[in-house]
Amino acid sequence: ALILEKNLKPGDKLPNETILSQRLDVGRSSLREAMKLLASRNIVTVRQGSGTYIAASPGMVEDPLGFIFIDNKQKLVQDLLEVRFLLEPIAAMAATRADEKDIKKITALCDEVETLLKNHEDHTQKDIDFHTAIALSSKNVVVPRLIPVINSSIPLFVETTGGILCRETIESHREIADAIACRDPLRAQDAMYLHLVYNRKWICSLSQKQ
Repeated sequence: ALILEKNLKPGDKLPNETILSQRLDVGRSSLREAMKLLASRNIVTVRQGSGTYIAASPGMVEDPLGFIFIDNKQKLVQDLLEVRFLLEPIAAMAATRADEKDIKKITALCDEVETLLKNHEDHTQKDIDFHTAIALSSKNVVVPRLIPVINSSIPLFVETTGGILCRETIESHREIADAIACRDPLRAQDAMYLHLVYNRKWICSLSQKQ
């Protein structure tokens, strides 16, 4: 009820346990049980050392499309990429509809991905967060239900390419973020398209070598 009342959105952080207990006038044990229930329904996500957040796709399980049961991961990554191409106009929608808060979040995540890549650290989750933020900025109520296609494809892309697209990822992410910040839908769509083209090129080349 509090989440709905405060109109909290995916990615928003909930107050800490002490504040919530006081605000809701309940004991911590009851609050923890409620959080476990919300987490089991994928309404909130608990990040150790960070806090509790509204889930990116509230109410949806992590693998609603059953990708885990597809054994041929090479075929899966290629087919996911095909679907990603169908979804790339989402970036144009984000450029048109994103508010200042959305733009700040997209830009900040772009910076975080770049820092992780330059430090040769795992950037997969922040990459997912970046693309999720763009999708949510489209303000289309159906798009969040398509996010599992994006979330499932990114780790596979990173694993398949072995992280060799470091420079391309930094440059293309920056171009996408800048285009959205400038509210230029055509530039944003072109930038996302080229980002996927680079992924497809490397995935196809790696597939041919196997």
